[in-house]
Amino acid sequence: MSDPSQTPAVSEPATGPTGHELLILTGMSGAGRTSAANVLEDAQWYVIDNLPPQMLSAMAELLAGRSEKAPMKLAAVVDVRARTFFTDFRDGLDRLRDEGWRPLVLFMDATDEALVRRFESVRRPHPLQGEGRLLDGIQTEREVLRELRANADVIIDTSGLNVHQLSAKVRQFLGPSDHQVALRVAVLSFGFKYGIPLDADIVFDMRFLPNPFWNPELRPFTGQDQVVSDFVLSQDGATEFLDRAEAMLEPVLRGYLREGRSYATIAFGCTGGKHRSVAMAEALRSRLDADPDIRAVVVHRDLGRE
Repeated sequence: MSDPSQTPAVSEPATGPTGHELLILTGMSGAGRTSAANVLEDAQWYVIDNLPPQMLSAMAELLAGRSEKAPMKLAAVVDVRARTFFTDFRDGLDRLRDEGWRPLVLFMDATDEALVRRFESVRRPHPLQGEGRLLDGIQTEREVLRELRANADVIIDTSGLNVHQLSAKVRQFLGPSDHQVALRVAVLSFGFKYGIPLDADIVFDMRFLPNPFWNPELRPFTGQDQVVSDFVLSQDGATEFLDRAEAMLEPVLRGYLREGRSYATIAFGCTGGKHRSVAMAEALRSRLDADPDIRAVVVHRDLGRE
């Protein structure tokens, strides 16, 4: 049985006959299955929520029949909302193993006290509570899941974890991935005269730089054109600003990663969103591309609007 105090990374992923990966996410209601499923989705797993245990074999059969060359990672969330839970779940696992699958079972758990606090905070009844007390439902579920917990591959105890710490635990369990990008950053250019973007986490004002609009030779071009980019970046303070902005953003983006954020938006504004903001957004995106933990994309909100 796995030690619930530790969350080892998976060195040998659960696989099936065709190389696809199969993970079954289960555990106590209120212990963090939804948060764990969200982390799996961010890590490019295909997640099926509240799958009836009887459907495990059929799901694996559909997965094995995929013709794509790249193996697929599939996670099924199974819980006691399926009323004949344990018998059907055990039979479903047995059928999978008979068919050559090695499903990995991840069990989310928490103490009774932690679960009571969580259910009371959202003011929802436990799915097995019936006409009894909240604690009665928790204890009934714990008894139903006792044998499954004892035979789970990995147990994550979320009792003292907030949602960000829980997400970090699940990512630790998944282990490193060459294909997983931890943080997606949108580098956005915009024009102040059209309004500040509502979804921006950080906004930089590029109106301290000379405006290429007032140069007749540069006016028809945009910040995506080399001639405008060279003009903007050659101005006093432009490169210094980029250096300092990059240095300032480094601890911010690392903090986002530690807190489990999967995306951020960094906005550059100028008067019309055509020249200065576009050139600086492109320049910062190029710098962020060097970070393997970040996937940066550039979006020019107001380009072509004039």
